[in-house]
Amino acid sequence: MKQVLVLVMLLMGLSACTDGRDLSEPLADLGNFHLGHNVVVAPNIVKGPASRDASKEEWIEVMRDAMEARFTRYEGSRVYNIGLSVEGYVLAVAGIPVVAAPRSALIVRVTAWDDAKAEKLNTEPEVITAFETFSGETVVSSGLTQSRETQMANLTANAAKLIEDWLAEQNQEFGWFQNVAKPATGQPVPLVPTPAPGLAPDATLDAPEPAAS
Repeated sequence: MKQVLVLVMLLMGLSACTDGRDLSEPLADLGNFHLGHNVVVAPNIVKGPASRDASKEEWIEVMRDAMEARFTRYEGSRVYNIGLSVEGYVLAVAGIPVVAAPRSALIVRVTAWDDAKAEKLNTEPEVITAFETFSGETVVSSGLTQSRETQMANLTANAAKLIEDWLAEQNQEFGWFQNVAKPATGQPVPLVPTPAPGLAPDATLDAPEPAAS
């Protein structure tokens, strides 16, 4: 992961612009998506070079809030769970020469679950890399213009946006969240997610798997 973060720093100038502040915009096509368990862990989080400090507990809280803000907007008829592991981050520091223009970045791994089927939708976690949104405040480095908390809020909002984009792509290509047949009883699938097993703070991405019925 340390090598990955170094590579991220080198590629920052080539990153696409993502803005997670678009919550008032029309929803993406996620079919019947309804968020169940929103599980965020950070068992092996790594701080990248030239970065401010942030604890795993802080990242878990702010990342969970960003996921809630984005995905509770969807009111589909079927429950899906999302498990997310915060892997690494860079929170740009002040005092770096402007020519270096350090940028903040966040790396997470994501797994989506069909709650009713108790099955993963992606067998291998999707790796998402989010950068801070390019703006007048970040053109010279957010380390000079933003607090650590603002950097974290912006990064997690952008990560949640990228996760939404990825889920929409999977829905378009594979129909992850499209209509499904009702159970034999004729009753709709309940919107209450299956209780998840006890989740330790350092749980892995397997934690969101619903208990078998």
